[in-house]
Amino acid sequence: MIDKIKQNGIENILALRGDPPRDTSVPIPGHYKHAYELIRQIRQKGDFCIGAACYPEGHVECANRDLDLDYLKMKVDEGCDFLTTQMFFDNNILYRFLYRALAKGIDVPILAGIMPVINARQIQRSVQLSGTELPNRFCGIIDKFGSDPAAMKQAGIAYATEQIIDLIANGVKGIHLYTMNRPDIAEAIFHNLSYILGRGENV
Repeated sequence: MIDKIKQNGIENILALRGDPPRDTSVPIPGHYKHAYELIRQIRQKGDFCIGAACYPEGHVECANRDLDLDYLKMKVDEGCDFLTTQMFFDNNILYRFLYRALAKGIDVPILAGIMPVINARQIQRSVQLSGTELPNRFCGIIDKFGSDPAAMKQAGIAYATEQIIDLIANGVKGIHLYTMNRPDIAEAIFHNLSYILGRGENV
């Protein structure tokens, strides 16, 4: 697959281990237990720009956050060029994570992963899978607007916009939007940020 990627002129790879099958009682040939193993093989086979994931609240499979940072450092040491965080809904969690990552010697760019929530049921499932905490303020929004799709969409866009404004104001350089194949959501957020991003109204 790496050879095919090279042949097609692709230079950037987001290296995610992926979720193993639910039945892990039978060993899977060639399965990567950790993403750093995948990154190592990609780096050995070509001069790619390699991105990877990171988890401000710790990976659900990891025993604690310090150990999770150790694995993250291994990703960087194996050749990861930048990181994108899992979704989070409290910016203070990200800020604490950035300080801890830097103290661990992780100095590659870290993009903040923001997920605008427009569907209450969807986010409840995502939270169960990822272990992401929902702040009380956000839970109040879901309780109030979760049963009204139009209101939840508007509130979710507003909440994500506020998160991004705070991130930019505090010097975060890169932001990744998890829009779940909804370009209209991204467009609405970009419109809300038009002057903040220096692009005027017609973004």
